[in-house]
Amino acid sequence: MAAAEFKATCLELMNRVRERGVEYVITKHGVPVAKLVPVVDQQPRRLFGSMAGTVLGYDRPFDPVEGDYEISRD
Repeated sequence: MAAAEFKATCLELMNRVRERGVEYVITKHGVPVAKLVPVVDQQPRRLFGSMAGTVLGYDRPFDPVEGDYEISRD
């Protein structure tokens, strides 16, 4: 689709993309310069709380670790 045509029908095209999931390639002088595509993931990623539920539960997390282990202090 030519840039001039895109400019004239931009809002209508955005509605089509949202409702039907169609994609448009916008060109200038026959050369592709942009692509109008539907947004796949609209949920923003949270920094805080993003790891909730991924850690194993420990009854006493401050107790010493059982078993033999070696510490290198080099």
